[in-house]
Amino acid sequence: MSVALGPWPAPLQPGDRVRLVAASSALADDQRLQAGIELLRSWGLEVDQPFAADRRWGYLAGRDEERLADCDAAPLLACVRGGWGAARLLERGWSPPPGMLLGFSDVTSLLWAMQAAGHGGAIHGPLVTTLANEPDWSRERLRRLLFGEPLPPLSGTPWRPGVAEGPLLVANLTVATHLLGTAWCPRLKGAVLLLEDVGEAPYRIDRMLTHWRLAGGLQQLAGLAFGSFEGCSPAADDDRPGFTLEEVLRDRVADLGIPVLADLPVGHGAVNAALPLGVPCRLDGHRGLLELLPA
Repeated sequence: MSVALGPWPAPLQPGDRVRLVAASSALADDQRLQAGIELLRSWGLEVDQPFAADRRWGYLAGRDEERLADCDAAPLLACVRGGWGAARLLERGWSPPPGMLLGFSDVTSLLWAMQAAGHGGAIHGPLVTTLANEPDWSRERLRRLLFGEPLPPLSGTPWRPGVAEGPLLVANLTVATHLLGTAWCPRLKGAVLLLEDVGEAPYRIDRMLTHWRLAGGLQQLAGLAFGSFEGCSPAADDDRPGFTLEEVLRDRVADLGIPVLADLPVGHGAVNAALPLGVPCRLDGHRGLLELLPA
């Protein structure tokens, strides 16, 4: 699928409205939600919460039509948590918002749907319930991105040398794997892809990356990066022979012939540095840097 990316939405201004979106699992911690709201307000933004924090339908944060209704237009739609459920909104007719959309993990479904439709404004970054726990520099990075200020590069560990340039895609590996072959998977050819995940055993990471290889997805990329893979090591009490997470990742990308970085501060770890999707970037496998380029 080849779709030209539309213009990036206008940067936020003090007084702009942020609309909270509960697109996925039900909320479990209202205190963390309130802490995130207060931080957004400290940036001079007005926060609109269209749902009750205890809204629930099974394990979801409300029925599909309720969660879909949260996604009304605003300069910024900020997702409150991940889990599962965002992909259900795609089959309900979810359409990309005219402004920016912020989230990660399960929200990958909506971020990638924006890219596939050619809409700018998708931001892989902290959820409202995780925002207050980010270190100061990560919070400031998100603020700068939302308000249209330049961002410094991110540093990682070089695994394979080379330099790649292309549009940036960031995703949760599990969620993105389930979008392959659908209308909501953006164009992979020539992209720089950054993957992260949480709670997946090495053999399941192996299975997903093998699926990407069989589908020809990894072979189309210009560059590849890995963020945090929190809780993805073998269980401490598992003494059976196996592979480590790093062994799996290295094995599945060794023959791609593209630059590869690891250990970028993106994902479910202690830091989830914000990144815009679809914008030009440079992955430098010599210096270990991922940097955004002028559009």
